Amino acid sequence: VQLQACGGGLVQAGGSLRLSCAASGRAFRNYGMGWFRQAPGKEREFVARINWSGARTYYAESVKGRFTISRDNAKNTVYLQMNSLKPEDTAVYYCAASSDYDRGVYDYWGQGTQVTVSS
Repeated sequence: VQLQACGGGLVQAGGSLRLSCAASGRAFRNYGMGWFRQAPGKEREFVARINWSGARTYYAESVKGRFTISRDNAKNTVYLQMNSLKPEDTAVYYCAASSDYDRGVYDYWGQGTQVTVSS
């Protein structure tokens, strides 16, 4: 599975962005999908994940209520809608594909897209 993330950019605090991650290769619907982020000088952290059908989602506490993960299997794409953005959301965001949603094992990673939130 090849993953291509896009949609990052510069936004003011309180603003919104929608990230997209397009998948190609093996059947997209076979995989759970996740979003992660890595801020400068920090370790990569989990943001959100969604199972193959979209029926199950899970969020990090830091983004719960502000971010929404969704997917369109017909378009082989997963989305991350980010609202009420904060400066601490600034990071490179990565999408990943998981063959084991419940265990959170990720097999494939995209290249990342930069999100910068100004105060």
